[in-house]
Amino acid sequence: MKVISASRRTDIPAFYAEWFMNRIRAGFCHTTNPFSNRVFRVSLLPEDCTAIVFWTRNPAPLLKHLDDLNGYKYYFLYSLLGYGRPLESHNPSMEATITTFQRVSERATVVWRYDPIVISSITPPEFHLERFAYLARRLAGYTQRCTYSFISMYGKTGRNLGRITADTGVKFSSLDQGQRHDLLTGLARIAQANGMEMYSCCELDYLQIGGIQQGHCVDLNLLRTITGSETLSIQAQPTREHCGCVASADIGSYDTCLFGCAYCYATNSREAALRRHAAHDPSDTILSRPSQWAGIDLDTLIHIPNT
Repeated sequence: MKVISASRRTDIPAFYAEWFMNRIRAGFCHTTNPFSNRVFRVSLLPEDCTAIVFWTRNPAPLLKHLDDLNGYKYYFLYSLLGYGRPLESHNPSMEATITTFQRVSERATVVWRYDPIVISSITPPEFHLERFAYLARRLAGYTQRCTYSFISMYGKTGRNLGRITADTGVKFSSLDQGQRHDLLTGLARIAQANGMEMYSCCELDYLQIGGIQQGHCVDLNLLRTITGSETLSIQAQPTREHCGCVASADIGSYDTCLFGCAYCYATNSREAALRRHAAHDPSDTILSRPSQWAGIDLDTLIHIPNT
């Protein structure tokens, strides 16, 4: 049995719900290692899935299918920051996102991701304290967990933010340790006041702040809770420094999310994602098929079966 990650690489609930449900009905899908390009077959049969972790900022298209997921255990990692333009140019409105969050929480465990925290001339610490307080009040009673991290300036992220600066004049910056401490102290107090526990993602420097705990996206303790198995054991599989996630099989593809968030780690450009989305086939066994594999049964390319 394994945990299915759907997906760190893209927003499957928002843009590929039809494909996902087709694969659930078929009982398997194909995925690739994005670095080696090796093909794997992943069983999606209920008896082979410990749980499914959905990563999303708009699960509305998947809601109508949740009854068809009876027999599966799952939870949602739900990103909600409310930045607006120019950082988030193609997201649903903040109010629509809050409403969907509330609806999903009636059916499943939902973890609120206030991630990544971006500091800029239009999103200074004061913005985050005000926006986080508003969102926390609206989400109170609908979630018990909030995960945060500060933005990591990977190459593609820096380039995308640089384009925003060139186009709009918005300037991006970072906080020193004291400023981060002050901001996180404020966020943790707001979270506690609204019945939420605050978790850090891949950041250990501020765990001494009251109310902040080390978080994990693919979280063993949360998996034990939703599966009802306190003895569940899964090996660690960190994706970067200080990551505490356990092993999972990711079934998504990079450069396929259409939200086009400027801070995204998984998409080089929205134009690339639009091209891949246009070529997407909901009946295919893989979410995004490379052109060189057109017409090929991907089972013939499997390097190591992953069932």
